[in-house]
Amino acid sequence: MEKMLKKTSQEYKMENIYYPLETKVLDVITETPTIKTLVLKPPVEIPFKAGQFMQLTIFGVGEAPFTPSSSPYHLETMEITILKAGHLTEAVHQLKAGDNVGLRGPFGKGFPLEKFEGKEILVVGGGVGLAPLRALLNDLFHNLNKYKRVSIKYGARNPSELSFQRQYDDWKKLLHVDFECTVDRSDGKWSGKVGLVTELLENTGIDLNNSYAVSCGPEIMLKFVTLKLLSVGFKPEQIYLSMNRKMSCGMGICGRCNIGPYYLCKDGPDMNYAKIQKYPDVFG
Repeated sequence: MEKMLKKTSQEYKMENIYYPLETKVLDVITETPTIKTLVLKPPVEIPFKAGQFMQLTIFGVGEAPFTPSSSPYHLETMEITILKAGHLTEAVHQLKAGDNVGLRGPFGKGFPLEKFEGKEILVVGGGVGLAPLRALLNDLFHNLNKYKRVSIKYGARNPSELSFQRQYDDWKKLLHVDFECTVDRSDGKWSGKVGLVTELLENTGIDLNNSYAVSCGPEIMLKFVTLKLLSVGFKPEQIYLSMNRKMSCGMGICGRCNIGPYYLCKDGPDMNYAKIQKYPDVFG
């Protein structure tokens, strides 16, 4: 007890995984009509690995898990990108600079970046699924000399739903990085590709014997991306799926996010497909 009393209240909060740190909203960036990025200033730096997630508390409303979309190498602020899809996320979209939220975490294991070194990395995102992958991309970009190639394939329902459009040109300029996007439906002004993101996986030029694929997006997209990756020659061991579905408590207690014996919040949320492929509820 005496040892605990000698700690500052902030140190105690950082050790108590149930205690949300009161965090300032510095800015709110509108990515699309339904997606916003919160730029947050935690009271202390919160180290995290690409792919880990935080529990975000909207005081008086509730709490939900979201993966940071910012770089693990820039901890002065943290960005979390959120699709408006329900009661809590509606409250998130009403936030403005100067408001306070709560943060707990990080939780989960994150991506096994040590396995990716020396490999070609294919990153496949759909809709707001590019947000969890953005932290991974920022990590890969920070250490580009460790990877042979980073190939980004991204799709959305229509041009207005493409996230992070302000960064595409910067990504394309990076050495050994290529970026390609598509939309399901054109708006009449769109001059890019039209079609499902799986169509971008036909001829990637990826060395299948020396690569990993990572994907995040809606469950139906993850299913067909996985099937496409397998059909073009990827092995289950080479495929990682970022799966945030049904997570709630973040600690494997509520039992909502299991796939077979695995809990996405504890064993993932970035799961190797070889581990989960035999279970019937992989994609919902």
